[in-house]
Amino acid sequence: MQEFEMKRTVKQISKRVAAGVVVVAVLLVLLLLNPFVKIDAGERGVVLNFGAVQDEVLGEGLHLRIPIMQKIMKMDVKIQKSETRAEAASKDLQDIKSVIALNYHIIPEKANWVYQNIGVAFKERVIDPTVQEAVKAVTARYTAVQLIGDRENVSTAIKDALSQKLADYHLSVDGFSVIDFSFSKKFTDAIEAKQEAEQFALKAARDLDRIKIEAEQKITQAKAEAESLRLQKGQITTEMIELRKIEAMREAIAKWNGTVPNVLLSGGGATPLISLDGLMKK
Repeated sequence: MQEFEMKRTVKQISKRVAAGVVVVAVLLVLLLLNPFVKIDAGERGVVLNFGAVQDEVLGEGLHLRIPIMQKIMKMDVKIQKSETRAEAASKDLQDIKSVIALNYHIIPEKANWVYQNIGVAFKERVIDPTVQEAVKAVTARYTAVQLIGDRENVSTAIKDALSQKLADYHLSVDGFSVIDFSFSKKFTDAIEAKQEAEQFALKAARDLDRIKIEAEQKITQAKAEAESLRLQKGQITTEMIELRKIEAMREAIAKWNGTVPNVLLSGGGATPLISLDGLMKK
């Protein structure tokens, strides 16, 4: 009886060990085969069945894949930034150099198409050539002077052209800006000389206007003074002259200090012209 119980116990232990081994083996296989895949925020998963791109695109979260058969390629669908140097010519054949900054992202539901047709090298394969093409196409419609004076409309036209062309590759434009927009040194010097000439001409015109105004003010002032003299001359009469004489005598008397002027005699002495004592005695 005891022997039977021992055999039974051994069998149970063997079964448990076997089950544990199976579980461990399954876990090891799962770890090695890795049937789970996690898609992080801002990413999409492209499903490959033995290397063939499938129509299904995996969203964010945890997903189950078929080991060996399926492989999941992660694609970044967040906004990305690219800077491209572009060279072009204006309508009047002026050389133009620019630096274009572009913000873009992969259209999430088209991540499988982008992976299949472009891969992950978007900048070299699509962005740079498309920027070059758009800049050349737009700047060729404007003269160099128009490109300077109408820069906002030029930027809008380039952005619209880029948006249209990149949409064919399922890439969406989020932002666009022209960081640098420069011309040849010869043209730049000519523009600066023209601006200086315009400023000089404007200053000369202002000076001429100021001189004209000052001259007109002087003429007006002279006319006013002449008119005043004419009016004063017309008002002078004999009575007014006599009145002015009397007023002058009164002012002289008011200023007199009481001293009678003396006359120098030939003998060296001096005698007053008028003797107040004599007048008072009389």
